[in-house]
Amino acid sequence: MEPPDARAGLLWLTFLLSGYSGAQAELHVSVPPRVEVMRGEQVALDCTPREHPEHYVLEWFLVDGTGARHRLASVEPQGSEFLGTVHSLGRIPPYQVDSRGRLVIAKVQVGDGRDYVCVVKAGAAGTSEATSSVRVFATPEDTEVSPNKGTLSVMDQFAQEIATCSSNNGNPVPRITWYRNGQRLEVPMEVNQKGYITIRTVREASGLYSLTSTLYLRLHKDDRDANFHCAAHYDLPSGQHGRLDSHTFRLTLHYPTEHVEFWVGSPSTTEGWVREGDAVQLLCQGDGSPSPEYSFFRQQGTQEEQLNVNLKGNLTLEGVHRSQSGIYGCRVEDYDADEEVQLVKKLKLHVAYLDPLELSVPEELFVFLNSSSTVVNCSARGLPTPTVRWTKDSVTLADGPMLSLQSVTFDSAGTYTCEASTPTVPLLSRTQNFQLIVQGAPELKPNEIMPKSGNSWTEGDEVMLTCSARGFPEPKLTWSQRGDTPAEPPFEGRGWKSSSLMVKVTSALSREGVSCEASNIHGKKGHVFHFGSVAPQTAQAGVAVMAVAVSVGLLLLVVAAFYCMRRKGRPGCCRRAEKGAPPAREPELSHSGSERPEHTGLLMGGPSGGGRGGSGGFGDEC
Repeated sequence: MEPPDARAGLLWLTFLLSGYSGAQAELHVSVPPRVEVMRGEQVALDCTPREHPEHYVLEWFLVDGTGARHRLASVEPQGSEFLGTVHSLGRIPPYQVDSRGRLVIAKVQVGDGRDYVCVVKAGAAGTSEATSSVRVFATPEDTEVSPNKGTLSVMDQFAQEIATCSSNNGNPVPRITWYRNGQRLEVPMEVNQKGYITIRTVREASGLYSLTSTLYLRLHKDDRDANFHCAAHYDLPSGQHGRLDSHTFRLTLHYPTEHVEFWVGSPSTTEGWVREGDAVQLLCQGDGSPSPEYSFFRQQGTQEEQLNVNLKGNLTLEGVHRSQSGIYGCRVEDYDADEEVQLVKKLKLHVAYLDPLELSVPEELFVFLNSSSTVVNCSARGLPTPTVRWTKDSVTLADGPMLSLQSVTFDSAGTYTCEASTPTVPLLSRTQNFQLIVQGAPELKPNEIMPKSGNSWTEGDEVMLTCSARGFPEPKLTWSQRGDTPAEPPFEGRGWKSSSLMVKVTSALSREGVSCEASNIHGKKGHVFHFGSVAPQTAQAGVAVMAVAVSVGLLLLVVAAFYCMRRKGRPGCCRRAEKGAPPAREPELSHSGSERPEHTGLLMGGPSGGGRGGSGGFGDEC
């Protein structure tokens, strides 16, 4: 049985509700029906009576999962502000009410995503309420994927586990999708042979959700180069969405060999030729995985000579010899391959070679000047057949092994080169040289001499005479006159030897001439330099000499006169100079004690000044 006070309160509440039942319909409350917020942010729930009664009480309630209400705060307006009482219900940080009467929830957590009821009691105006739903969003952590690290066989007829993708601590629950080479995989959740996915959702203690998705696929050989990854899709406030992609990964697949390739590695030509002495690689590649075993052999008639077995698929022939030409084979040891697959491939190895060249003449070939029908043969043996040509000074003389020397001159002397090469095999070539030496009497080539000016030579002109000669043995150059010869005579090259002589032109030399002669054991040859008419030295030269002599004589007379002036008045001195007018009287001069007579005499002008006695620059003797 209820206590009397409880029954009385219940009756009073019933009376109030029945007395104001018609007024409740006249009061309306405005609240945001849905509030979306990110985890950790702050939210303020507003509650406002539309009719603006003079006095009312505002209360906030929290609705739990069972539908029960829990009072959070009571607010009453006081002037322009609101005063209220907050019931925290143990939340940290606690609920708050601001000056506008709004319910403030700081640092929103997933558990705060509830319905909040605002009840307004306005006395006679009635009571009304409205509900505001808070939805909390949380971005999940980075998406992680764990691929299958084992070897997956494409021969398996059922779907195999590919990878597991995880998206942790998000709200609401994220969604996971799978991709191959950037294209989304449409995989059902029902188990089947082609492929499916499984999903597991966990609600964490924090209220956040973690999602795990595992992908199963039946694999094919094309998947050996495929890039797989997964992505987590999540919701954000205001209808926005986010996506977090995992890193890409590849699978290790086991699939049988379907094709085998066998070829000659570098260096080689398109025709399969290799150079003798090179290190040659034979490469074999099957498309099976994991890498099969490769067996190399050489075909010897109907027998196979085993050479090497490895997993890399290459065989190196060091310093290959011409005897190693032949048929080589590669066998792929793959027992999972289909019976129709050709696992053995063969190729023919061609070893190109070129032997040293042989000439039919010695390294130094001596021939006589103007000889003909000298033939030199260059023998070249190799495979493929080499081409041969003859060159001299980088100029091609003949194509083929035969070189014919016709009408030999001294210009024919020099180095001849036989070049053999194989166009189909680059860098396979050889050369052999011989030196052609032409024997004969000397050839002589004098230089041209011209007068320094005009058309004739002048007595005393100097001229450099030069003679050049060539021949074999090397000719000796001699001159008919003596003169100055440079320490190192100029050398013209191409077998020419030069000698120079510096002479002075004279009338006698013009009549006789100057000759040079080149000689060796096969003969000699000479040349005479003529100067024609030689003019004597011009009169202008004599006048110049006379002018110099007169100048010197005048200078001596001036010196003698100066000497006589310094000795005037002494007995026996310059008598002839004094036989003229009588000497003029010298004016009296006052001299200080520091002045000497000879200084005064030098400073005086005229004949009288020079007649003073004293020591002069020429002494006291006449």
